Amino acid sequence: MRIDIISAVPDLLASPFNHSILKRAQDKGLVSVNVHNIRDFAGNDPHKSIDDYAFGGGAGMVLMIEPIALCIEMLKSERAYDEIIYMTPDGETFNQKIANQCSLYKNVIILCGHYKGVDQRVRDLYITREISIGDFVLSGGELAANVFCDAVIRLIPGVLNDETSALTDSFQDNLLAPPVYTRPEKWREVVVPEVLMSGNHKKIEEWRMEKAYELTKLKRPDLLK
Repeated sequence: MRIDIISAVPDLLASPFNHSILKRAQDKGLVSVNVHNIRDFAGNDPHKSIDDYAFGGGAGMVLMIEPIALCIEMLKSERAYDEIIYMTPDGETFNQKIANQCSLYKNVIILCGHYKGVDQRVRDLYITREISIGDFVLSGGELAANVFCDAVIRLIPGVLNDETSALTDSFQDNLLAPPVYTRPEKWREVVVPEVLMSGNHKKIEEWRMEKAYELTKLKRPDLLK
C-alpha cells in the first residue's frame, strides 16, 4: 500500500511512523508513507502562503485551493488512487469496518485540514471520502491521519507478526475483546481464571466469547444491535 499525506504541518506526522508497528511495516516494504508539505506547492510566493481569510468574514484562516490542487494533481498524474480522503470532524465516523475496507486499498491520498479547514472547492472537486475520528475538534488533521493510518496499516497481511491478532481485536465481530492475562499466574492473591490454564482450547474459546459478549453488553450495548 502507498499512502500520500498532504499536510500544512508535516512534522506533526513524523514520530508515529518512525516507531513500532508502523515503522516495521515500512521496513518490510508492505507500506510506503509519503508526506507532502503544502507549502512546497505555493508557487512563486516568497512567503509560501497557503492560507487566507474567509470570504464573508469570521475568525480563523482557511487553506487555499491552489497549493492543495497542485499537489493532488501531481500525485494523480503519477498513479491511480483508490481514495482521496479528507480528515474532518464532519466526516463519517471512523470505525473498524472502515479500517478493514481501507486496508484493501493500493494507493490512498490523505488530506489533513488545518486552521478553519480547507476551501470548500477542494472538497467538492477532489475529495472522494471524508472521515472523522470522533465528535471533537483538533488543531489539525495530522493526528487524525496518524490514527487512521495506524488502524489501517496493522490490518495489512504480514504487518503483525501474528496475523490472527488483528482478527481478535475489539470491534472485528461487533464485540469488545475479552479480558487478557499474563504471568504471574497469581499476584497478591488474585489468580488468572482457571479455564485459561486448562489447555482446553475449545473451553478457552467459549470462555472468551462469553466474556466478550458480557463486556459488550455492559460497556457498548449499541454494538449488539
